[in-house]
Amino acid sequence: MSTTIVRRDTTASAVSAALLGLLTLVVLVRLALGSPRGQQWDDSAMHTVMGGRDTQLAMLSLLGYVGIGAVVAVVAGCAVVSVMRGRIALAAGAAAVIAGANVTTQVLKHTVLQRPDLGLGTLNSLPSGHTTVVASSVGAALLVAPRAWRPVVALAGGLATTMTGASTVVAGWHRPSDVVAALAVSLVWTAGVALVLRGRAAPIAGTTAGAVVGCVTATVLLIVIGVRPVLGWDGFVDAGLVLGLITAATAVFVVAAASVCSTD
Repeated sequence: MSTTIVRRDTTASAVSAALLGLLTLVVLVRLALGSPRGQQWDDSAMHTVMGGRDTQLAMLSLLGYVGIGAVVAVVAGCAVVSVMRGRIALAAGAAAVIAGANVTTQVLKHTVLQRPDLGLGTLNSLPSGHTTVVASSVGAALLVAPRAWRPVVALAGGLATTMTGASTVVAGWHRPSDVVAALAVSLVWTAGVALVLRGRAAPIAGTTAGAVVGCVTATVLLIVIGVRPVLGWDGFVDAGLVLGLITAATAVFVVAAASVCSTD
């Protein structure tokens, strides 16, 4: 009598993650762009948190590092790790995640999506370009990282993505929905590439803990450097909800992105 051992691959998790990203994006477009109440909430949420002069300078300095140079460095790092692992296809996959997500964000923001005039301006800023750069880089890094490295990548990625997304909101560059939409776009591309590179699924307990710790640490750091409710204690709940939303959404993104990575 023979026993067949079934090794679960990443197909199911990749499809689920891609659908989660697509559904999130569709809902955000419908509510945050096409709904009067959604536009109003989104604009109000952007103005619930603030930072003083030193805080703003610190955030602008951080955002200044998010650009072409950072992307090139991440792609190069992913290529090196892929070569070390003997998995050249992972390098191509990482490049596809970063390029695909960022091109998609720019096309959606500047060509496809329109912000109807509902009394709050017509300039569309969804999805956030800065957040997409960082989130897609995290997705690419998780894709190529060896299994043992993923908790550390998840921690660093959660911290960097939360800091970037929240900083764009505090600086007044983006609304919260822009940040979450960028996470959704990055997740779709990470999951899509993982589906093509399909391999054996890996447990994600360590990456889940790493993602949560990284995201929460970023939020604590934001408070330490001076991010505060615009209305003081009267606005504490609203500001907490906004920062909490960004933190939770980023943690979900990192965990979902890690879930599609294989052990191969």
